[in-house]
Amino acid sequence: MSSSKEFRNFVLDQLEEVEGVTARAMFGGFGIFRDGVMFGLIAQGTLYFKADDINRTAHEGAGMPPFRYTRGDKVREMSYWQVPLDVLEDPVELATWTYHAIAAAGRGQSEKSKT
Repeated sequence: MSSSKEFRNFVLDQLEEVEGVTARAMFGGFGIFRDGVMFGLIAQGTLYFKADDINRTAHEGAGMPPFRYTRGDKVREMSYWQVPLDVLEDPVELATWTYHAIAAAGRGQSEKSKT
């Protein structure tokens, strides 16, 4: 894709199977939301979905890495994992992965509210 906005638009088009998905510019990329909950992000032309102990194995099994960034001299890792290209290109399969990411994001919010 020639620009991050074009890739964002492509991702949103692919996510038409899931109602209420929006994107918001943040940190040089885009957060992907549904009902105010961030479940995905786009960074450097790559789509990542929220993952936890329940859905992370699908990403790992596909050989996908987590989102990493550098702050100062440290590399940090977030609980967002790359979405495989074949999944991104299949709107029905992408919808399934999306619902798993939304559920993981919801579980993450539940855990935060307990602490």
